[in-house]
Amino acid sequence: MDCCCCLYCSGSGEDSLDRLLPPVNYPRRKSTTLGKTEPPLLRTGTRTIYTAGRPPWYNEHGTQSKEAFVIGLCGGSASGKTTVANKIIEALDVPWVVLLSMDSFYKVLSPEEQALAASNDYNFDHPGAFDFQLLVTTLRKLKQGKSVKIPVYDFTTHGRQKEWKNVYGASVIIFEGIMAFADKELLQLLDMKIFVDTDSDIRLVRRLKRDISERGRDIEGVIKQYNKFVKPAFEQYIEPTMRLADIVVPRGGGNMVAIDLIVQHVHSQSQRWALLASAHQSQPLPQTLSVMESTPQVRGLHTIIRNKDTSRDEFIFYSKRLMRLLIEHALSFLPSKRSMVQTPQGHEYEGRTFSGKGITGVSVLRAGETMEPALRAVCKDVRIGKILIQTNLDSGEPELHYLRLPKDISEDHVILMDSTVSTGAAAMMAIRVLLDHDVQEENILLVSLLMAELGVHSVAYAFPRVKIITTAVDKSLDDFLHVIPGIGDFGDRYFGTDAPSSWSDEEDQELPSC
Repeated sequence: MDCCCCLYCSGSGEDSLDRLLPPVNYPRRKSTTLGKTEPPLLRTGTRTIYTAGRPPWYNEHGTQSKEAFVIGLCGGSASGKTTVANKIIEALDVPWVVLLSMDSFYKVLSPEEQALAASNDYNFDHPGAFDFQLLVTTLRKLKQGKSVKIPVYDFTTHGRQKEWKNVYGASVIIFEGIMAFADKELLQLLDMKIFVDTDSDIRLVRRLKRDISERGRDIEGVIKQYNKFVKPAFEQYIEPTMRLADIVVPRGGGNMVAIDLIVQHVHSQSQRWALLASAHQSQPLPQTLSVMESTPQVRGLHTIIRNKDTSRDEFIFYSKRLMRLLIEHALSFLPSKRSMVQTPQGHEYEGRTFSGKGITGVSVLRAGETMEPALRAVCKDVRIGKILIQTNLDSGEPELHYLRLPKDISEDHVILMDSTVSTGAAAMMAIRVLLDHDVQEENILLVSLLMAELGVHSVAYAFPRVKIITTAVDKSLDDFLHVIPGIGDFGDRYFGTDAPSSWSDEEDQELPSC
């Protein structure tokens, strides 16, 4: 990245590092006053080409050709790292961005260390205070697109909370912390290294305000801790790692020129993969797609449920008929083996039996739940799981809100049920959740009454071994992502609820009625 007057660059020297960076004699620079904020670069407001909700950057073969892009943010305590991270996220304007804070990975303290922490005599600004092994493992898995559990640290009690936070894979990961560059393995996971450089007096004022108002500290304790631990640690462990940064951002979140350049670089890395995804949409329908034969019966059922004048009772009745046919069609794709049985007349019959370990149905709430009775009617003792995915009306991106899956699902063949698939965003997020629970991709059958071509391509492109089964594929989407000609909002028509006209067919996964 080119240098400019608002930021300065340096080469990397991580090859010479041990596991933890040793102390380095680094000349102190004089404190500077806070300068004026540069005007932000001109923004067009247009989004980079992305398939909403798509896992991070796949190649033309549907495999993950690039791991998530990881931005490392380092800087002194209260230098403005989180502010810079949030402004990068805001300016990126792309789905699947995760902010990972190093503060979550403080070590669990012993009773003796707890006592020291209570009297402000424990050094939280030393590399030994962090669980680098857990941090590296977590970041590596997250970069690979896998789900992780993040510890939640309580600064008032100096300990981890009982409940950990679930985080799913991302396209971009922003990792921030005072020791973000202090570990060799961590450095190898970072695609871009940014150092936030803020005047020491400003950092002290911010720390005083934060620790007193948010962490229940008193002013004497904060100043004692700052002079005894924070300031020496910055000079010994943090400031020396500035030389490893690709970009140094003076004045933190106020430096919008630097933030815009960072965003442009991330976009340039992802644009080529996004263009591949866009080009893939013009290809013929994938071989993993199976569309039920459009018999007069199937055509007739579609005629009824697509008709806007069809009453709710008739819509439910004929939808159930179509669901039953669809589920029975989907079962033909489950693995089977040869089986010889003896008939009541004493003759042998060569038939087929299911050869897998088990079958689990997983419905994408709420509309996918309507397909469960059809599955239960044809699969004895089938297990059922549920996933609730809601579309964020501000960002337009799917968000996971609820998950309940049977135990030992990893070896089962899973029938993933959703009523309609338009962009494929919710379906792909559900598939990713299943993969995170070790379900084999080739053991997943995505079953939907109606799909748009865009959704079919998106799912097949990201997950080429998932079998896609539907009764019909419509050509296009309108500006509101409704399938055209479509079926309307299936959930609202089935459950008799109203929804804003701007909601898409796939955005009917709100909380089910009590």
